Amino acid sequence: MKTTTKLAAALLAATLLNPIAAIAQTVGPNGESATPSSDVVLSDDNIAALTGKGYKAALLWHTSSDFINAVSAGANDEFARAGVEVVVTTDAGFDAAKQRSDIETALSAGPNVILSLPLDPVTSAAAFKEATATGVELVFLSNLPADYVHGTDYAAIVTDDLFQMGKQAADVLAEAIGGEGEVGYIFHDASYYVTNQRDQAFKTTIENDHTGIKIVAEQGISDPARAEELASAMLLQNPELDGIYVTWAEPADGVLAALRSAGNTTTKIVTLDLSEPIALDMVKGGNVAGIVADEAYELGRAMAAVGLKALLGEESPAFVVAPALTVTAGNVAEGWQQSLHRDAPASVLAAQ
Repeated sequence: MKTTTKLAAALLAATLLNPIAAIAQTVGPNGESATPSSDVVLSDDNIAALTGKGYKAALLWHTSSDFINAVSAGANDEFARAGVEVVVTTDAGFDAAKQRSDIETALSAGPNVILSLPLDPVTSAAAFKEATATGVELVFLSNLPADYVHGTDYAAIVTDDLFQMGKQAADVLAEAIGGEGEVGYIFHDASYYVTNQRDQAFKTTIENDHTGIKIVAEQGISDPARAEELASAMLLQNPELDGIYVTWAEPADGVLAALRSAGNTTTKIVTLDLSEPIALDMVKGGNVAGIVADEAYELGRAMAAVGLKALLGEESPAFVVAPALTVTAGNVAEGWQQSLHRDAPASVLAAQ
C-alpha cells in the first residue's frame, strides 16, 4: 500500500468501516458495486462541450510518492484534453488538519473540480463541505468522507480492483511454489476496506482455487516497522514455509530482511504495490516471486473523467475501479510503465 506507519495509524483511528466479508468481487466502502474505469470515458462531444469554458481543477493529495505522481499525470493529461487548467496541487503530508487548510487554499483559486484522497472521514466531511457548498465537483481516491451521498456530495470514488489484486497475488504465489505447500499470511490489522479486501481476496483464492496450498501461519500488522520482527517469529515457528503473502510492499521489505537474516533463500514472497527494493530482489532471482500493482495513471485519468462528466451534468457510477496487473522479473519494465507511466528504477533495469 502507498502509505507509511503514520498513514496506517491514521486510517486505523479514523476509518469507521467494518472489514469487508469474503466476496468474489470488489465492492465500495458502503457495499457499492464496482464499475471498470474503462467504462468512464469522455466522448468527442464531451470534450467539445468542455473546451473553452475556462474550467479549472485542483489536485489535493494526502502525500507525495511515485504512485501519486502517476495518478496526477493521468489526471493532468485528461484535464489537458478538455482544456481544463490544473490551478492547485497540494501535499497534506498525511495530516488531516493540513488537508483542511489545503482545501481552503484551493478554493481561493476557484476550481470547478477537486480530486483528493480524504485522510480522515470525520474531519474531511466538514472540510470538503466548504467545496460542495460552492458547487465544486468532488472525486475521491479510495476513501470517502463520513455520510457523504453519491451524486449530491461527490461524483464518485475511484480505486483499485481490490479483489483482483489479492487474487492475482494468490495466483502468482501458487505458481511460484508449484501449486502445493504451506504459506504464511501477513495481513493489514486495521479496519480499512482497501487493504481488507485485497488481503481477504488472497486468502479466499488460496482456499478456493489452490487447494494444494495451506495457510498455516497468520499474522496481522498495523505498523510496517515491526514487519521484520513479526516475520522472524513466524519463521521460527514455521521454518519450512514455502511462501509468504505480505499485505503491501513496505512491510514486505521487512519480511525480506527476516528471510535474509535466517539465511532463507527458498521461501517465496508475494506482495502488493511497486517498490524498488522488492523489485530488485525479484529481478535478481531472490525470494520475491511477484508484485501485484494497480494502474495508477489510469486511476488519475478516470478521476478526471468523472469530474469533467459531472461538470456536464452526467452522473458516473458511485464506485469505479482501475485494473490490476501482475509484475514479475520477466515483465518488470513493461509493468512499471503500465502502472506508473515511468521507467522502472535504474537499479532494477540494470539487474535484469
